[in-house]
Amino acid sequence: MKKYSTALFVTLMALTGPLAHADIVDEAIGNIQQAINDAYNPDSSRRSDDDDDRYDERRQSDSRQYDDRRRQLEDRRRQLDDRQRQLDEDRRRLEDDERRLEEDYDRR
Repeated sequence: MKKYSTALFVTLMALTGPLAHADIVDEAIGNIQQAINDAYNPDSSRRSDDDDDRYDERRQSDSRQYDDRRRQLEDRRRQLDDRQRQLDEDRRRLEDDERRLEEDYDRR
């Protein structure tokens, strides 16, 4: 009888081992599927309204910062363009003055 109960015990252990492993694997697969669903469906039940509000506020803040920075860059570009026009105008005056100087020198 002892051999029979030992064989039964070993058989039960051999059968329940893979079942326990299967439960662990099944749970892991379920967690992975939930993570994938959350990634592709951000409006899923896991996100609360507070999370949505914080996300929207952060996005609006980022948008405002982007707009402000963009305006600053455009202002800087306009300033540089104005400086470049001024430099071009100064160069033309300088070239005109140089040409007049040469013409005056050649007349003498």
